[in-house]
Amino acid sequence: MASLKEVKTRIGSVTSTQQITKAMKMVAAAKLRKSQERILQMRPFAQKMTLLLQDLSVSDVSDDNWYTKVRPEEKICVIAITSDRGLCGSFNSSVIKSVVALVQQKYTDQHARKNVTILCIGRRGLDFFTKRGYKVNGDFVNLFHSLTFESVSGAGQFLMDAFKNGTYDKIEIVYNQFKNVATQVLITEQFLPVVPPSATKHNEVDYIFQPSQHEIMSGLIPKSLKTQLFKAVLDSNASENGARMTAMDKASENAGEILKELRLMYNRTRQAAITKEILEIVAGAEALKGV
Repeated sequence: MASLKEVKTRIGSVTSTQQITKAMKMVAAAKLRKSQERILQMRPFAQKMTLLLQDLSVSDVSDDNWYTKVRPEEKICVIAITSDRGLCGSFNSSVIKSVVALVQQKYTDQHARKNVTILCIGRRGLDFFTKRGYKVNGDFVNLFHSLTFESVSGAGQFLMDAFKNGTYDKIEIVYNQFKNVATQVLITEQFLPVVPPSATKHNEVDYIFQPSQHEIMSGLIPKSLKTQLFKAVLDSNASENGARMTAMDKASENAGEILKELRLMYNRTRQAAITKEILEIVAGAEALKGV
């Protein structure tokens, strides 16, 4: 049985840990409120922009419509959106496992030829894929330091230029979509080329273009694609805060259960020590009687 001093030290250690996890839960809750508001406001606009882009791209068959051109999938870019820090449950591991499965199962040949690039947003993903020898692009790893549309637009413009000039033939995004505080949905979606709408969802609309369709599309395409990427990053940010809040809440509960056990052990150890001392005193008193 552990000594009283050892048990008391463990109680102090677990209490300190519980205070930290409670503080981290409160911080995550405050951040979640803001990030949740941002993604809920952004999502309808982003979805409408994507649908509009898909509808217009169906009717635009000009040679300048490079963003819908499907090429042989020789060079692939996978955008892995993780967090900069841990302590958020399975948030990062689920994205990393999905990216690894995507590369090894869907793009096996391209990966063997070193033609798969992992563009990491978030330091956890960068650390993982760099250590395991993947071809990694870390130019935009610190987007969460200043999460604005302008900062994400730089990454979006880079990806559009890379697709247009043939650096990548296909670009996919893997991220956690925010559903609620306790639930994040892992999403893998195609960024480029633009996915045409399905026959069941496509409603043909007779648009009137003013000015020309080409001029409108040339301005709408970059805006829509950057908005799509920004929505994914906002979704991931809200999901991270929700996952961290849930993980820290569970950690605080677990610390409370450990404290109950340790305090019970402390009381039992103290009672055993007191009983032992009483027995020693009684034995000493009995020994003195016989003198």
